[in-house]
Amino acid sequence: MIFEKTPIQGAFLVKLEARRDDRGWFARSFCTDEFAQHGLETRYVQQNVSESVQKGTLRGMHFQTGEHAEVKVIRCARGALYDVIVDLREDSPTYKVWFGAELSAANNLQMYAPAGCAHGFLTLADDTEATYLISQAYAPGFEGGLRYNDPGIGIEWPAEIRSISDKDRIWPDFVG
Repeated sequence: MIFEKTPIQGAFLVKLEARRDDRGWFARSFCTDEFAQHGLETRYVQQNVSESVQKGTLRGMHFQTGEHAEVKVIRCARGALYDVIVDLREDSPTYKVWFGAELSAANNLQMYAPAGCAHGFLTLADDTEATYLISQAYAPGFEGGLRYNDPGIGIEWPAEIRSISDKDRIWPDFVG
């Protein structure tokens, strides 16, 4: 794996190093030793999968607070998506900075989102599947959200948003 720093402190794009032959390819998407060498989380308690049938589906921006703040490692297993994280750590030099990157089944990129960041994505293709490792179990009482078009953050989505849940559409402006 190749770890590339992003503009957000502690966040990385992780490129899988595919080994190809006539059968296809093989790559590691997680290795405790390699993640630890970069000072990254190595303990994950669940793996989530989401499928979005329509291009332009937005999921996010989600986070958990306090002791339930979670690290996520996001990968696109089918299709393509624009993955976004926003640093919500008040003590971080990159506080309120957002970063986005295209993750696709073809480019073998993953996003490492540190605890304290909001996360979401917009699908760029029909039938897109995302999978992500999570370092903390879901805790409903500690759930938070950031509206996808919050003017105080200014995320620039690369395509039209065609589908979004009511919950994600109505998060209030972020105050921080």
